[in-house]
Amino acid sequence: MLSINLGLTLTVVGMTTVFSFLVLLVLIMSVSSTIIQRFFPEKTNLDINEKKTNDKKVKIALAIAVSKAKEEGLIS
Repeated sequence: MLSINLGLTLTVVGMTTVFSFLVLLVLIMSVSSTIIQRFFPEKTNLDINEKKTNDKKVKIALAIAVSKAKEEGLIS
């Protein structure tokens, strides 16, 4: 009878330890996810589109500058 009690005690202690570890793991992952999202947010499509728009505006400005420089004879 002693070995059955010892086996059940060991099983309960082991399962409680594993359950506690998993709960702690889930809590730590949730907190770290919140912290990471707050300080390192993902770029949204708006940010990417804004960058593309800025690139297009820079290209247009360069094209205008080159054409005006050609008109004025600064470059050939």
